[in-house]
Amino acid sequence: MQGLTEDDLIDFTPELRAEALEIVKSYCLGPIFNPPIERGHPSGLRSFVSCPSGASNIFGPTSADPETGEHLWAVPNGDPPERIRNHPALQDVELPNTERGSHPVTMVTKTLVITAEGTGGTPRLHALDKQTGERLGTAALPASGQYGMMGFMHEGQQYIVVQVAGPDLPGSLAALRLPE
Repeated sequence: MQGLTEDDLIDFTPELRAEALEIVKSYCLGPIFNPPIERGHPSGLRSFVSCPSGASNIFGPTSADPETGEHLWAVPNGDPPERIRNHPALQDVELPNTERGSHPVTMVTKTLVITAEGTGGTPRLHALDKQTGERLGTAALPASGQYGMMGFMHEGQQYIVVQVAGPDLPGSLAALRLPE
């Protein structure tokens, strides 16, 4: 997403949609580079909301595929957290993947997009089909993926090294070998 409009708000139920519309009345929605709104602004708005959050803050290195050059698909980062999946207002709602609100770390290979959910996400690495975005596999990490990752071949085996860190693990590297 490169901005946020009312069309992007949830619509799981009519009640939740109405609540979301009521909440955003106090905020400025718009393009990715909205200027901040100071406290006491004459408009009465509380702040701005942008997507991705933080406007121009950069939480990790970019990744690009020199073979496609165009966006083919977009998928949420990770799976919905427990607080969403078990929320009383969503008991009978079949939820799509709503993601975790964390900052993903990505790497592109010839056939895959490899993504770690990042700080605030579940410590997992996901392999997505580069052409469709379909999740093909998931592997546990010892802590949340951080700033970057790399891949390399060693004795005919493909490895991925992910920077990880967490409350019980200072900045470290986790190496995973892909199945043959």
